[in-house]
Amino acid sequence: MSQTRLNVTHLLAAVASMVLLTVASPASADALQDIGKLVKQGQHAQALEQVDKYLAGKPKDAQGRFLKGIILTEMNKANDAIAVFTKLTEEFPELPEPYNNLAVIYAQQKQFDKAKQALEMAIRTHPSYATAHENLGDIYARLASQAYDKALQIDSSNSSAQAKLALIRDLMGGGRSGKPTRPISDGKSSEPIKIAEAPKPLTAAAPPAAPAPVATPGAAPAPPAKPAEAAKPAEAAKPAEPSKAPVAKASGDAVADIARAIDLWAAAWSRKDMKAYLGAYAKDFKTPGGESRSAWDAERTKRVNKPGTILVSYENLKVSVDGDTATAKFRQHYKSANLKTSSNKVLHLVKRDGKWQIVQERVGS
Repeated sequence: MSQTRLNVTHLLAAVASMVLLTVASPASADALQDIGKLVKQGQHAQALEQVDKYLAGKPKDAQGRFLKGIILTEMNKANDAIAVFTKLTEEFPELPEPYNNLAVIYAQQKQFDKAKQALEMAIRTHPSYATAHENLGDIYARLASQAYDKALQIDSSNSSAQAKLALIRDLMGGGRSGKPTRPISDGKSSEPIKIAEAPKPLTAAAPPAAPAPVATPGAAPAPPAKPAEAAKPAEAAKPAEPSKAPVAKASGDAVADIARAIDLWAAAWSRKDMKAYLGAYAKDFKTPGGESRSAWDAERTKRVNKPGTILVSYENLKVSVDGDTATAKFRQHYKSANLKTSSNKVLHLVKRDGKWQIVQERVGS
């Protein structure tokens, strides 16, 4: 989803037999394990060369082809990876993993409808595939986020949509981790194809538990999580009832309020809502170059409104509060058609009229 953080079934060692496939010979298993080690070490070009050699002698081997799809995904060759996983879904429609990995690639490309369809197919073939259920919940949350964004484009003063968008971002870590995105990782479900390594996020690899039987064709799919259900964890994140430690609670409330303010700031910037974006800055904001506030506003408006879409997200938020002032530090990710950067960002904020606003910002620690 910042970019997108979904779990990917990542093969590092083909150690299980699959439906309609003969069990791999020890030599084949060893060859795939060796290729998996190259992937783990980040030697993707060599891994691709080796898996191509392997497939030259076993062109129909599903485990080898699945591993090739993983390698292509990590090499950012999305179209080639899509072709591999799509072919696997056609030849082995009873296997959920290729559908799941297709969904992750589609989500990274922000083709959320395609991702949703692929995950629904994964669940239809294997109703107990927990990874696909979790990913489908994330997709629903992303679609909800898009809808709230659209509502705010039409009416930026819609406080209800703002609050819901903030909750979704809290739930997904979308504002704070952008998470375009977790790299390649695996879930906790049991799968016909498994990995020998422990799971990592969307750029690493992950292992599943002991293999479980694949669902038979025609089995009724488990009902996907509804968007409303996906939002429940966020509801639990609301400030707790007054406790015996009012000072600590007040500080915690301030951190949550600041996080929401930064979420809205990044969202406004991403959708080019200049009224909301500039409104995140205090009237006495210290402009970086010492220019007048009006000149800075004009320059920012000109720059942000350049043609093309932009996406701003952040992660690793750390907030320190001192009364009505605060400092927020995080890793900011910016992506446009012509530029993709990541940098450390520091915001100094002040609370006025119940609202946290930026009084100074700088790049760096």
